[in-house]
Amino acid sequence: MATLFEPTLSLSASTSSRRPPLFDHSSHPSSSTPTSMADTLPSINFGFDELRDRMAKFTAKFDAFIEQGRKRVLEERNQFRMNVAELQEDQRMKKKDIEILQLKTNSYQQTISKEAQETREMQAAISTLSIQRDRQAANRDALKQQIEATQKDIDARLAAQREYQAQQDAQARYNVPELDFWVTNLCLRIEGAGVEDRLKFVYTHVDEKNWEREAWFELCTGSRDYDVKHCRPKLEREKVEKVLDKVNESRELVVLLKGMRELFVEAMKS
Repeated sequence: MATLFEPTLSLSASTSSRRPPLFDHSSHPSSSTPTSMADTLPSINFGFDELRDRMAKFTAKFDAFIEQGRKRVLEERNQFRMNVAELQEDQRMKKKDIEILQLKTNSYQQTISKEAQETREMQAAISTLSIQRDRQAANRDALKQQIEATQKDIDARLAAQREYQAQQDAQARYNVPELDFWVTNLCLRIEGAGVEDRLKFVYTHVDEKNWEREAWFELCTGSRDYDVKHCRPKLEREKVEKVLDKVNESRELVVLLKGMRELFVEAMKS
């Protein structure tokens, strides 16, 4: 603001310093001719050239200041826009990061939920397997006891069978001649039944009308007591049981052979 008033002050100072006196008697000779008012006015130098020059310099400075301010404003605006763009980009990236983190969080939550479900299922399976293991252990112990009892029974049966076989072997030395005698006298022959521990006894001359007609029965020797499994013709089971009781009591095979022949003869007659 001081610069604006500076030309005026300079103009006043120069004007006052250069203003001539109102009446300069030395410059005009004494004359009787009267002077006009225009001649009596002082000559004034306003200094327009200096003022114009100073105003041009001020205008140039002002224009430079305005241009510099405009450039600074443009730079600041561009910088502001860049900062806003960077902030927007940062915001977009952070938003994207937040979305990614949200997706990861959801995935982690689903994974945790799935793992928790799998853990519960595994615990249930472990509990079920533990119950099955305990049940199988109990069954195993029971089976061990049964196996031990069965083995004892088998050992006892084997011992009894060995004893019986020894008795049979001892008796066989005496029965072979006697057996031959009864085979001849009872019209009997002995065959294999096709099954282990079975013998087939076939009779002839049991039917008075047809001496060639055969009657037979299968004797099971796998146990200590004799047992008749099949016979032709069929006989009453009660009568067969009575014969078997006598044989098992006496332990003599001839009792069985004679008794069964008598039953076949009786059946043929009826």
